[in-house]
Amino acid sequence: MSEIRRTTGGATRGTVADGVASFLGVPYAAAPVGARRFARPEPASWDGERDATRHGPTAPQLRPRPGMPDISPVTGPGWVAGDDYLTADVRTPDTGDGRLPIMVFVHGGAFTAGTSRATAYDGTRLAQQGAVVVAINYRLGVPGFAAIPGVVANRGLHDQIAALRWVRDNAAAFGGDPDRITVFGESAGALSIADLLAAAPAGLFRRAIVQSGGGSHVLAPAQAAVTTRALADGLGVDPAGLVDVPDDALVGAVGALAVSPPDLAVQGLRDPLMGLSPLAPVIDGDLLDGQPVDALAAGAAADVDLLVGVNAEEMALYSMVGAALGLPAPGEDEVRAVVARLHPDPDRVLAAYRDAQRGTTPAGLHDAIRTDVMFAVPTRRLADAHTGRTWRYEFAWGSGDGVGACHGRELPFVFDAVDRIDTGAFAVPDTEETRALAARMRTAWVAFACDGDPGWPSYAAAAPTTRRFDAVDDLVDTPDGPERALWDGLR
Repeated sequence: MSEIRRTTGGATRGTVADGVASFLGVPYAAAPVGARRFARPEPASWDGERDATRHGPTAPQLRPRPGMPDISPVTGPGWVAGDDYLTADVRTPDTGDGRLPIMVFVHGGAFTAGTSRATAYDGTRLAQQGAVVVAINYRLGVPGFAAIPGVVANRGLHDQIAALRWVRDNAAAFGGDPDRITVFGESAGALSIADLLAAAPAGLFRRAIVQSGGGSHVLAPAQAAVTTRALADGLGVDPAGLVDVPDDALVGAVGALAVSPPDLAVQGLRDPLMGLSPLAPVIDGDLLDGQPVDALAAGAAADVDLLVGVNAEEMALYSMVGAALGLPAPGEDEVRAVVARLHPDPDRVLAAYRDAQRGTTPAGLHDAIRTDVMFAVPTRRLADAHTGRTWRYEFAWGSGDGVGACHGRELPFVFDAVDRIDTGAFAVPDTEETRALAARMRTAWVAFACDGDPGWPSYAAAAPTTRRFDAVDDLVDTPDGPERALWDGLR
């Protein structure tokens, strides 16, 4: 069965199944080609009726590598060539009253990969619970985030803002309430949302969910310039000449930097991405004047309800990828050297993590410390800085199973997709336990989008109640151990 909706760009035809109408690959901005490739996004329009019954192309990016762990359920198929990739996938249970909450998902992928069409991001079950669910694509890699002389910075963030404007302007077409928009995302998508809390025009969204992110990961101009120079040198062009390099060559250059990342610890600054990506949003004096966490502490987004959370074993994913690449597990000396680059008293840090039983081996300590520095502590700082209503969670299901509660493992539960992901690194056993956990997380996320209350007490630094999602959920009054306090005051 098909259905037609009229948007500001034109008419679009989707499909209806199981009580949900789906419109896939609907452009929210014109194709970023020619003069638009490195420019601010422009509105999309088309003549006639656009087919939105199947997924469209994806942003230029690497395709999955043979021999690597299969994480395609959360990254998608990689680069599917085509110009029209600034698109949104919309799923709605529209009943005609125009008052449904809207949930806009921003995918992760280290600002260099990912797509809305990944299996885990099918919003059908969230929609069946009563929300309009929109998953967006945006420019990645060099076109999205490289700081290039002479062109606007943070083009990927500008895309996300354009998508949110499109959602607001077309809310009624899909049965949604433009005053009840929740933006949510994971990893680079979560970092983007923290940036949007500081940078987006007021009124584009009412609520935000930050899954494994933080608000202190924006690059300084000097750091972004290191990556730009490395890309340009690798391609044999001047930095400004990157705008003339074909997409396939840019993708290859970014892939080379991912294997051997440039050192972004310059001018006394620490690499806020810990080598996990060579690209990220940059302080540009336009969208971003500094770190989002500082903007929130000064009162930005005080009227936005915020839900933030982290996974218990985030870095287990990266260790799994490292093992697949043939990298040896870190030994005691290597772990100490890593900590010494992060903290002035590495011996105290290592002793605190051992006392807290956060790793029985050097590799375990390495993962626990990097989990905290990259994700857990920045997430808590974001929660503490926000002056509006705030909730906090931790995802702990799967701890100890090899992959564990690693980076991205909560996604099949949030989207209630545990029965659709049965292969690869993110495979989830389809059991009563996992289905019940997925139902609880889906219900909490939709409830938050409805009225700003996910179902447990709100968070404050003086009363840090946190919901821990596991086989059996519980509320934790003291979620942060003394080992995490060692990072206070360090950025």
